[in-house]
Amino acid sequence: MTSKLSLKHIGGLIIGLKVSLVLFLLLKVFVFPEESFQLSLSSDFFIFMLAGFLAQLIDGALGMAYGVSCTTFLLNFGVPPAIASASVHTAEVFTTGVSGLSHLFLKNVNMRLFLKLAIPGVLGAVVGAYLVSAVFDGGVLKPYISAYLMLIGVVLLVKSFKAIQSKQEAKRVSLLGVVGGFCDAIGGGGWGPIVTSNLIMQGKTPKETIGTVNTAEFFVTFFSTGVFLFIVGVDSWQVVLGLIAGGVIAAPFGALMSKRIQPKTLMRLVGVIIILTSSYTIFKALL
Repeated sequence: MTSKLSLKHIGGLIIGLKVSLVLFLLLKVFVFPEESFQLSLSSDFFIFMLAGFLAQLIDGALGMAYGVSCTTFLLNFGVPPAIASASVHTAEVFTTGVSGLSHLFLKNVNMRLFLKLAIPGVLGAVVGAYLVSAVFDGGVLKPYISAYLMLIGVVLLVKSFKAIQSKQEAKRVSLLGVVGGFCDAIGGGGWGPIVTSNLIMQGKTPKETIGTVNTAEFFVTFFSTGVFLFIVGVDSWQVVLGLIAGGVIAAPFGALMSKRIQPKTLMRLVGVIIILTSSYTIFKALL
C-alpha cells in the first residue's frame, strides 16, 4: 500500500479535504445560516489570532500543544468544553493542513508510520468526538490524561540528556493512534503530546516523528471536526477565524524549525512543554 500511496497523494488529499470543508462552511454561513448566526469581529479577534499563531508555532516545531494551548485559552474565557473543542478542531483543520503540507514539502514524513497512525487515529477521534458531544463532558477525564502525560514528559526530559538510539520500528503504533485520537477529541487536544512523546520515547527520530504526527493530525482533526459540526455546530466564528488566521501564518515557520533544531533539543523541549501544560491542567482541575 505504501508503494502505491506517495507523499504527493497525501498532499493532494489534504488540499482536497480542506477545499471541501471551506465549501461546506461557506454554504453553512451564507446559504443555509442558522438563526443564531452572527459574524462580527472585535478587538478580541487579534487576541485569538495571536493565540493561534503562538500555539501553531509550538505545535509545528514540537509536534504538540496546539489543541491544549488553544482549548485552555478558550476555557479561561468561559467557553463551554464542547464548544471550545469544536472551535479549536475547526480551526485546526486549516492549521494542521498547512503544517502537514509544509512537513511533506520538507520531507519530514515517514509514509509507513503515517499510515499506521492516521487510520486508527481517525477512528479514535470520531468515537471521542461523538461521546464528548452527545454523551458526557470530556473535561472529567482531562486531569487523568494530564497526569499520564506529565509522567511521559519527565521520562522524555531525562532521556534527552542521554544518547538517542534510533529504532526502526516503534511498538503498538496503531493502538497509540487510537488512544491519541480519542483523547484529542474528548479533551480538545492531546494528539501530539500522547503520540509524539511516546514515539520519541521509543527511539524514533524527533524530526521525522514530529513531521509524520503533524501530517496525520490533519486527518484526525478533519473527521472529528465533521462530528462536532454535525452534532454541536460552531457559533464562535470570531474565535475560529482568529485561530485560523494566526495558525496558518505560523505553520510553515514551525515546520522549518523542527527540521533545523537538534534532536536532543527537540526532545528536551517536548518534555518541558508536556510537563508545563499538564501541570497547568491538573492545577485548574484541583481548584
